[in-house]
Amino acid sequence: MIIIKSEDDIAMMRIPAKVTAEILRDLKDYIRPGLSTKDIDDFIDRRITEAGMISGFKGYGDFPGCACISPNEVIVHGIPSKDIILKEGDIVSVDAGAIYKGWNSDMARTYPVGKISEEAEKLITATRESFFAGLEYCRAGNYLTDISHAVQQRAEADGFGVIRDYVGHGVGRELHEDPSVPNYGRPGHGPKLRPGMVLAIEPMISTGSYEVDILDDGWGAVTRDRKYAAHYENTVVITDGDPEVITLLDGE
Repeated sequence: MIIIKSEDDIAMMRIPAKVTAEILRDLKDYIRPGLSTKDIDDFIDRRITEAGMISGFKGYGDFPGCACISPNEVIVHGIPSKDIILKEGDIVSVDAGAIYKGWNSDMARTYPVGKISEEAEKLITATRESFFAGLEYCRAGNYLTDISHAVQQRAEADGFGVIRDYVGHGVGRELHEDPSVPNYGRPGHGPKLRPGMVLAIEPMISTGSYEVDILDDGWGAVTRDRKYAAHYENTVVITDGDPEVITLLDGE
């Protein structure tokens, strides 16, 4: 069942969304070679706590971290670890969310670690741009897979693979709500978009195959060919007009 949010509901969701957006913005200057993925998780945990909120991820399905920290070939759900040390040339995806008075935010970004390859830069850019290609179709009256198709077309235009095993979703009182939002597919299918729908749209793109393996920890999803993957996610409100991206700060 798709839950339509009221104006009051959306006003509440903007609060944790802004906090999460500020944290992930500041990570850009924090991430550097020599940090562990646990260091990044601690940074996020500390900032969420300072804001008087709690992580939407810690304990979700027994996930042990405050955020998913996924370097290089890890697509999503990387468990933070003091033993995973970032080095020059790596990329790292960070997926995080905060809860405020029962309302969730959800967003992700992929960051360069020092100087990265031209291919890795192109991957991060294409992943971000595939989100904005999908955003063009986040309008009342369009079909859900209009978003999916636009994401896929943009990513594949640069020769990248679109991960199929993990998708976006509705978000609100629960971190994961209906509907699922695939990053691939034919347009003109699925439910029609309606004002008050709130969607976490999250392209996950790889430099190689879209096939996935799961690590022995039962959480981390990695590309089967072990090529790099990137992740870009925002929480989007469907309105009567232009969509509202509540996890984007002014000027982004």
